[in-house]
Amino acid sequence: MQTVLNPEYKTGIFKQELKNRFLCEVEIDGESTVCYVPSSCHLSNFLSLQGKKVILIPTMAKDARTQYAVYAVPYKRSYLILNTSMANRAIEASLRGRRFAYLGKRKNVIKEHYVDGYKSDLFIEDTNTIIEIKSVLSTDTYAKFPTVFSERSLLQLEKLERLMSAGYNVHYIIVSLNPYVKGINLLADTQFADALNKCIEHGMTISAFTCRLKDNKFQIEHMLQIVKK
Repeated sequence: MQTVLNPEYKTGIFKQELKNRFLCEVEIDGESTVCYVPSSCHLSNFLSLQGKKVILIPTMAKDARTQYAVYAVPYKRSYLILNTSMANRAIEASLRGRRFAYLGKRKNVIKEHYVDGYKSDLFIEDTNTIIEIKSVLSTDTYAKFPTVFSERSLLQLEKLERLMSAGYNVHYIIVSLNPYVKGINLLADTQFADALNKCIEHGMTISAFTCRLKDNKFQIEHMLQIVKK
């Protein structure tokens, strides 16, 4: 049974992505409406959404260009989360709770903290640990990672390698926005895989988890197996 959604949420029919990757067209109550896409790349890289029902949430910013943002799409007995930033929020909440005991002391968790010019997703001040969070959206049983990668993601890994040489710890977390994924396939024979492996050789640890929208909360659930392909 799917979770009961917040009554402020709306539903619509996804029509198309626009040239601006942060915007899409959704039919709401019979009218075509431009909505915000909270993702760093086109959703079509991961899913075909045309003609499908999507969950929308009100945009909260006073200067927002759109009234709604796409949030999720019904999938099986749950939802696929389309807002990739939710992974960071869920990991932060879990770190401040009782999850991730293997990371040691974590009383002081700082969001978007700069470490020698590098902007970390999260930083555990107690242990000088940089937390890098990546989300993956896939309907495959074993989600491929990365689905896409850029020059920026390669530069990130190079910077993380240098920071580890300077004495910092790094933990890399992959979050599946599909709660039914069973594992993560790390794709080999790519520049990204080479850079990731160099970081792992230098001491970077890596883990992966599923998440689920439950009772209007985005929750981290099960740890996933990571397989190198």
